[in-house]
Amino acid sequence: MNTNFYEKIKEVSEVLYYKALTVIPIDVVEKIKRAYNLEESLLGKRILDIILRNIDIARKRNLLVCQDTGIPVYLVEIGDMELSLTKLRNSIRDGVRNSTLKNHLRPNMVHPITRLNTGDNTGKYSPIIHIELNEKLGKAIKIIALPKGSGSENMSALTMLRPADGVNGIKRFVLETVANAGGKGCPPYIVGIGIGGNFEQVAYLAKKAIFRPLGYRNEDEMARQLEEELFFSINNLGIGPMGVGGKITALGVHVEISETHISSLPVAVNIQCWRGERAEAIVTEDLQVKYMGGQD
Repeated sequence: MNTNFYEKIKEVSEVLYYKALTVIPIDVVEKIKRAYNLEESLLGKRILDIILRNIDIARKRNLLVCQDTGIPVYLVEIGDMELSLTKLRNSIRDGVRNSTLKNHLRPNMVHPITRLNTGDNTGKYSPIIHIELNEKLGKAIKIIALPKGSGSENMSALTMLRPADGVNGIKRFVLETVANAGGKGCPPYIVGIGIGGNFEQVAYLAKKAIFRPLGYRNEDEMARQLEEELFFSINNLGIGPMGVGGKITALGVHVEISETHISSLPVAVNIQCWRGERAEAIVTEDLQVKYMGGQD
């Protein structure tokens, strides 16, 4: 792949980072509007109204929806193309750096022990980039940016259940995790749940689940049933918008499942705040770019 392609990836990655922070996806906005109509708590309804006005102002004025510019996370799906993964990663990293510096974004990424700030939201392992293959894309790649705020990320959790704990154990852990989050992660939440795999894969499955647009259920029947049951149960916790109490605690619940070892039952819950920040684009081999998912 020629140099121009990687330059285009850098440009798109830069745009996506800022776009995710300023334009909330239409599927999320529609769910918040629906939540406003369903919420019975007057205070909860007022908060949802403020959230909707915040989204509208940010979009119209090209401003950040929240001061937290998040941990930069990217999901890259590669079609039938031969790419240098090193150049691909470097291009996305340079895009994050450029977006941070050009747009004066808050630099969040620090060394975990010294707390020394890298100054541009990049580092040895930042941005976090997940790569998957998707032959359906043909001669193109899809890039999805999801800047993950720390308030919701800090409320996420992982456990290694026993197989005997079964579905009831999974449900109990998910509900305990959301209940523990309360209002600290800025509900109403988007709840991503990973089940199966091993320690590291289940965490990725939970994160991948929140990349999925709201309103799209898992094609797997058991996963879809869990999504519906947990969505109902979570919204019965009474946490409500921003934790003030009410009917709407979750905008959506997404489940991803993988095979696991006969003696394991890993479960991870990734909490996403009401913003559901996400921006995506498809870049073709001939450098055509299609941005998707925004309100504009």
